Amino acid sequence: MNEQLLQLTAEPLSPEAFTAFGDVIDHRHAEFFMINSGRTRRYHDLAKVETLGEEARTLISIFVSQPVQMPLELTFLERHPLGSQAFIPLHGERFVVVVAPPGDVIDPTQVRAFVTDGRQGVNYHAGTWHAIQSVLESEGEFLVVDRGGAGHNCDEHPLAVRVSLA
Repeated sequence: MNEQLLQLTAEPLSPEAFTAFGDVIDHRHAEFFMINSGRTRRYHDLAKVETLGEEARTLISIFVSQPVQMPLELTFLERHPLGSQAFIPLHGERFVVVVAPPGDVIDPTQVRAFVTDGRQGVNYHAGTWHAIQSVLESEGEFLVVDRGGAGHNCDEHPLAVRVSLA
């Protein structure tokens, strides 16, 4: 593990601030079109699902996560080099997002922390370094869309990080 502790303050999540790491999944500012005889607004194509490599397929899962204590203490970040990974809260759960750009090493000056407002999800681009699921106030249920299939798709990199909320 790295000897130096990286101290981060989580900033509010926004599409502009998160663009280098992935997509913010939030329909509140997206365009829509009507379907189902005009009863349903479809907010179309809110995130780019990436499934790279042979025999790749898209998985849809539910994760149930226990809340973390703040400040959040992390010992590593992980990445999925063969596919994106999306987390969409099902019941308004706020969560902390810690990310670093893709690459073989993590530059501590490029690590960022965000906090969602409970109605936002995230979709990490393939290869983006990120922390494990870190739900805040209570147990959280998340719809997760990621890559399944052959090939090694999870790397971990040791990194000591402490995240606080503003």
